[in-house]
Amino acid sequence: QVQLVESGGGLVQAGSSLKLTCAASGTIFSPNYMRWYRQAPGKQRELVAATTSDGITNYADSVKGRFTISRDNDQNLVYLQMNGLKPEDTGVYYCHLNNRGLVYWGQGTQVTVSS
Repeated sequence: QVQLVESGGGLVQAGSSLKLTCAASGTIFSPNYMRWYRQAPGKQRELVAATTSDGITNYADSVKGRFTISRDNDQNLVYLQMNGLKPEDTGVYYCHLNNRGLVYWGQGTQVTVSS
């Protein structure tokens, strides 16, 4: 059974930085795809950043140049470094794993950015 656990969220002021961590446990296949999504109140969940197990990344236009996704395959960790946070970055951030077609979600971590 695969589990994803996010951590690192919090309440920060605009312009601050946060680093989210997603720890995956269980049988993780390679290659795989890991993503960060977020969901703001009253809005649909949206893709923020994604990375393959080879380290290929892509980002939503709204976070390009501010957020960086990275991973440690040996430890099954995925990070999301968020710099220059804006109030519109507020939401619950979810880790997502596509493990050879099997999809898993974490429970989410709240990020709140005050103006």
